[in-house]
Amino acid sequence: MVQVAVCGPATASQAELAHARRVGELLAERGATVLCGGGGGVMSAVAAGARARAGLVIGVRPDDGTAPGPAAEVSATVVTNMGQARNAILVWSADAVIAVGGSWGTLSEVALGLRRGGIPVVVLDGWRIVGADGAPVAGPLYVSTPEEAVSAALPG
Repeated sequence: MVQVAVCGPATASQAELAHARRVGELLAERGATVLCGGGGGVMSAVAAGARARAGLVIGVRPDDGTAPGPAAEVSATVVTNMGQARNAILVWSADAVIAVGGSWGTLSEVALGLRRGGIPVVVLDGWRIVGADGAPVAGPLYVSTPEEAVSAALPG
């Protein structure tokens, strides 16, 4: 089974939430397991979308699992108690990474995916990475719709 990490901010815009939910639906329809951070915002929205289509969702939590606050409705949880270092576990467990929107944590997940290499790293309405000369850095696949994001993450 293919595993796709979907990353994004816990505090997200309505557009980011809608995109994340649709990405979750599409991934589940394609039979992919969704990996997310297990929190609120984009993480909760992608989980809701996947679960609405009977998809499997694994939450990789940064805490010990007892923190109050919004949590995604996941099928199973991996508790790391590693803070943001859990981003590496999330990315290394994935066959593709889709970032929806942007926050500092999301940027680190994009960077980790690119650094890892060998997997698609897709950015939907998020960070645009440029070099010192202002030219786009090769690597991320920039898309405008959830459908494009899933097609880029799961080619074929």
